[in-house]
Amino acid sequence: MKNVNSFRAYRVHPGGQFGAGRADAMSRDQLDAGNVIVRIAYSSVNYKDALTARGKAKIAMKFPLVVGIDLAGVVESSEDGRFKPGDEVLVHSFGLGAEHDGGYAEVGRFPAEWIHPLPKGLSLFESSALGVAGHTAALAIDLMELNGLAPGKGKVMVNGATGGVASIAIDILAQRGYHVVAMSGKPEQAQYLKDLGAKEIIGRAEIPERQRPLEDAQWAGAVDSVGGAQLGWLLRRMQRDGVVASFGNAGGAEFQGNVLPFILRGVRLLGVNVNNPFETMNRLWGRLATDLKPRHLERIARRIRFEDLDQAFDALLASRVTGRQVVDFSLR
Repeated sequence: MKNVNSFRAYRVHPGGQFGAGRADAMSRDQLDAGNVIVRIAYSSVNYKDALTARGKAKIAMKFPLVVGIDLAGVVESSEDGRFKPGDEVLVHSFGLGAEHDGGYAEVGRFPAEWIHPLPKGLSLFESSALGVAGHTAALAIDLMELNGLAPGKGKVMVNGATGGVASIAIDILAQRGYHVVAMSGKPEQAQYLKDLGAKEIIGRAEIPERQRPLEDAQWAGAVDSVGGAQLGWLLRRMQRDGVVASFGNAGGAEFQGNVLPFILRGVRLLGVNVNNPFETMNRLWGRLATDLKPRHLERIARRIRFEDLDQAFDALLASRVTGRQVVDFSLR
């Protein structure tokens, strides 16, 4: 007889160097601590999730651990007066998918202090299509504009352009009136990037092996999801008072640079850390539902089945993914 208390989950168990993930079954008495139970509808697939599931990095802080750093769903029961059954909500950060069971389960329990009411203007799917990636893109653009970036000041470069955060950033920047230049190592995805709003597309071959301390100024802003040599190249090519928002290290955690862009052109290098106070996160979600809402989320994100997670992780780690993948628990 089927256990009606059982539900699907993707969990990392002890094994290998940093754990081994697999599709699993859980019961409600195995839920992590919290005072709000959520029936999870969607959870996005992120690079960090793939590393966790495949045991490629020391991310899981407990075993077993439900993977998934963000989720959206409907409140099933609540011991906190701020939420009631039927409320649509989203959850991310606070150690989700690392220290606390995450989004790749049909049911989860979380502290009310971690939970965001779904902003008016977003559907549950849209909030997961955005997820941590969208929150990162919104924070990067918010920080750049607070530091003087505006559409009339010049072109904005987005590297790693077909990735999830970069795709969302291109969409947001374009709808805000910026001239977006996308850099990608996937020339076959040029039309995808143009559909999101990129005005120009360049390849990684544009970066010369030898660079001067300062190069010709080209960009008023840059969204850097790569780090490494590309970040050093961007800094050398920023305009006066240009701003660079950095949040990725796919190209390496170190880069070669010098102080001249900073002291001669006033370039600002902004670190984007999504672990912000809850109030800041709520403000950014409000913007993602209004003035920072991308126009092409259905183009950026595709729905996958829970059963397809293993393939999704491998494709992400092999750089075969364009845009975002979102687990839709209603798909069979």
